[in-house]
Amino acid sequence: MPVAMKVWVSTLVFLVVGSEALTVPLINDLEPGKGWPQRNSVKQPNTHSEEVDPFVSTTEFTTEDPSFNNEEATVTNNVAAPPKIIARAEEIESKVDYSGTQLWKVPTDKNNARVVIGRLRRRNLISTWSGNQTYIDILVKPNAIENVTRIFKRESIDFNIVIEDLQKRINEENPPLDENEVELQDRRGHRMTWKQYHRLEDIHGFLDYLAKTYPAIVSVKTIGKSYEGRDIKILRISDGKATNKAVFIDGGIHAREWISPATVTFFINQIAENFDEESDDVKNIDWYFLPVVNPDGYEFTHTSDRLWRKNRKPLLGRQCIGTDLNRNFGYRWGGRGSSSNPCSDIYRGSRMFSEPESKAVADFIKTTSANFTAYITYHSYGQYLLYPWGYENAVPPDYIDLDEVGKSMAEAIRSAGGSQYTVGASSKVLYPAAGGSDDWAKSQGIKYSFTIELSDTGHYGFILPTSFIESVAKESFAGLRVLSRQLNKNLIN
Repeated sequence: MPVAMKVWVSTLVFLVVGSEALTVPLINDLEPGKGWPQRNSVKQPNTHSEEVDPFVSTTEFTTEDPSFNNEEATVTNNVAAPPKIIARAEEIESKVDYSGTQLWKVPTDKNNARVVIGRLRRRNLISTWSGNQTYIDILVKPNAIENVTRIFKRESIDFNIVIEDLQKRINEENPPLDENEVELQDRRGHRMTWKQYHRLEDIHGFLDYLAKTYPAIVSVKTIGKSYEGRDIKILRISDGKATNKAVFIDGGIHAREWISPATVTFFINQIAENFDEESDDVKNIDWYFLPVVNPDGYEFTHTSDRLWRKNRKPLLGRQCIGTDLNRNFGYRWGGRGSSSNPCSDIYRGSRMFSEPESKAVADFIKTTSANFTAYITYHSYGQYLLYPWGYENAVPPDYIDLDEVGKSMAEAIRSAGGSQYTVGASSKVLYPAAGGSDDWAKSQGIKYSFTIELSDTGHYGFILPTSFIESVAKESFAGLRVLSRQLNKNLIN
């Protein structure tokens, strides 16, 4: 599923997630009656479609755009290039300040709402965070609040202010631990809790601790390095049975979605610490966890810009940094919902798998001997459980299987914690987005491929307080148990 900085002068870059109103019927990627292709047999197109303005049309739009520092803004604004490329996030002297920025929820039942929002975005007055066919969440810069309010009233467009001051929410999001929790950290041998969002060092230290503590079932492997040289670490939990199915779970592809790595590490802790007491459904699976796909971006959100989305690889000759890793995977790369503009927050990269982080994931999945039958990537926000295809308004031949399992997982989540998740093909429920990791995993023959957009539905958005971590992770784990039962059922059959 956004940047004003001292060294970058006055550029604001917000992450954007949105939806698309679709009118064409669902289609299958393969002809009726054709079986699913063998692993690695699907050819990868190399198209170069340009990014479409998401709000020009009232019938087709996507709110994944570069927001305040969008394509139009980079042309019209007098933005000075930074004096140098900063190699490490720790070198940044000050954090981006979002004081006075507001989040509005705008119903889109009026025909002109999306058109007006598009015009405001192109004028660099707003950014979009999330949405679907009924509403759009927009961020409004402090100096634009009066102007945007006047335009909405003139056009009879309703809105609700969800967040009065974004910086205040950011300041309150991740408070320090109390003394009892700090003492418990020292006794445990690692610093991970699920009462706080942790830095990469804590997450990787936790993985290493589990590997040392439970060497019979837990192992850790570095599968590559990020652009800035950070480890891309995978943890495996397995009892070594040759008959085990394998599941790959990742988080943190988009840097600012902090609830994602927190949820994935919660899964790791639950399975590793309680393996002997777990059900056979869980124990009969080789679990592969990659909590932070985008370590550079994740660290950058802690040190410099809480709302950073992409990785941190600089682009030669450009003042813009980063590629959207979830547009860089090599199935239908370069299609709808991705951008060729390096300044866009949905920039797809110079070529498929141009980024070390996405390439490391793909190389591992393709070359490991694990029998991957499921791939789940955790994002936020919106409470959606999505399956392919994302690149176009289409579904794979076995979409009914995916839909049934997805709905069973969603029901388990609802029963465990009360959260309602919408289930469906991602291109239909949200918007087309080519180059996603879930589409690529499906193209490799991994049957159960899902993107899960975690809580909430917009009250906090990307700035979800730490008090929600455990409840979100626990209900998500209930959904994961449903998937494990399905995989073992298939094994028996």
